[in-house]
Amino acid sequence: MKKSYLVLHLAVILAGFTGVFGKLISLNEGLLVWYRVFFSAVILWLILKLFKISTAIKFREKFDIGKIGIFITIHWVFFYASIKYSNISVGVVCYCLTSFFTAIFEPLINRRKFQLSELLFSVITLFGIGLIFHFDSSYQLGIGLGIISSAFAALYTIYNERLVRKYDSRLINYYQMTGGTVALGISLPLYLHFFPVDTILPGLKDTVYLILLASFCTVGLYLLFAESLKRISAFTVNLSFNLEPVYSIILAFILFNESKELNLSFYIGLFFVMLSVVLQTLISIRK
Repeated sequence: MKKSYLVLHLAVILAGFTGVFGKLISLNEGLLVWYRVFFSAVILWLILKLFKISTAIKFREKFDIGKIGIFITIHWVFFYASIKYSNISVGVVCYCLTSFFTAIFEPLINRRKFQLSELLFSVITLFGIGLIFHFDSSYQLGIGLGIISSAFAALYTIYNERLVRKYDSRLINYYQMTGGTVALGISLPLYLHFFPVDTILPGLKDTVYLILLASFCTVGLYLLFAESLKRISAFTVNLSFNLEPVYSIILAFILFNESKELNLSFYIGLFFVMLSVVLQTLISIRK
């Protein structure tokens, strides 16, 4: 179990860099995510070939795995839109609402009783997000997009928890990234009609960032993420990912000097978000 928590925390550290890449890459959120899932699918295909992992499963199974990838793809689109319409700090803190949505969605989807402790921790997180929401009206669109993003992240984790018990995590991620590539690729022309851009091709700098994002913060991160789900519940995994803002905000302060954009209300809200993580961690250790 200790190894599973170490794997999970390494995934959280890698997740801390995703927001930074969202700020560094100049492409809009739709194109950014399409290139991310496309490069990730190519890298995972190479990994499957290199390690001679069999892909001999039924088409229906491939389709069922691939359609779960649409959840994470939609999550990323809204996540990067949140960052681009606000900043990294706001975008990543909104991701903390994933545990709130998990506490609501998981009992409904898996048909189990609601856990009072999960709801309590989620309410603390929700209170923190509420304080952050009011700190600057100019960021409210970004916050709204971030809230939608966290709902899809919760759905992805809940359904992914079922898959990791049956399939190799590399196989899961390959078909999910492929599913995301196809689904977003089909909808991208309509997306670009409403959000036009000057060019759809990334420059050299953006290409390098996209490859790094796909290699370490997508393939590496989600393989670790899937491995941790084999021993740790979806709620605990999502709540642990609430630590992602700590790393992302530190990086945003260092690289983009975002500390000047934030006020006391933001920091108080962040305190309550982190409090929910600490309390859940203490209860998990006691159990």
